[in-house]
Amino acid sequence: MEMLATISIMNLEDIASARNFARDFSKQIGFGILDQTRIVIVVSELARNLYLYAHQGHIILYKQQTSNKTGLRIYTADSGPGIVDVQKVMEIGYSTSGGLGAGLPGVQNLMDEFSISSSADDGTRVNTVKWLK
Repeated sequence: MEMLATISIMNLEDIASARNFARDFSKQIGFGILDQTRIVIVVSELARNLYLYAHQGHIILYKQQTSNKTGLRIYTADSGPGIVDVQKVMEIGYSTSGGLGAGLPGVQNLMDEFSISSSADDGTRVNTVKWLK
């Protein structure tokens, strides 16, 4: 795995920077405009969650390479309070912020791989991959 960028999320401007990095890197890797847009949406949602719920965190973008495919891995980490019920937040329509409740379920639907772990002691980690078609 080749790390492309680490973006600290501490304010609203950092969310915009993360989106721009994601667009540029996904284009460099060879993603088409539709998948670039999906990746930007995912990074925007994950960065927004870092800012809203943990108040800060990091997004790390990697070029993921296997013997037969290439993709972009997006990893986020924070040391916030954690998610009390991960299964509940993965339900479409559930929201703690008054939104549509499409955030993390939407991220999962837009990506090819998705995992999440969260605890009060360690914060939240989200790990996703989008593979080139």
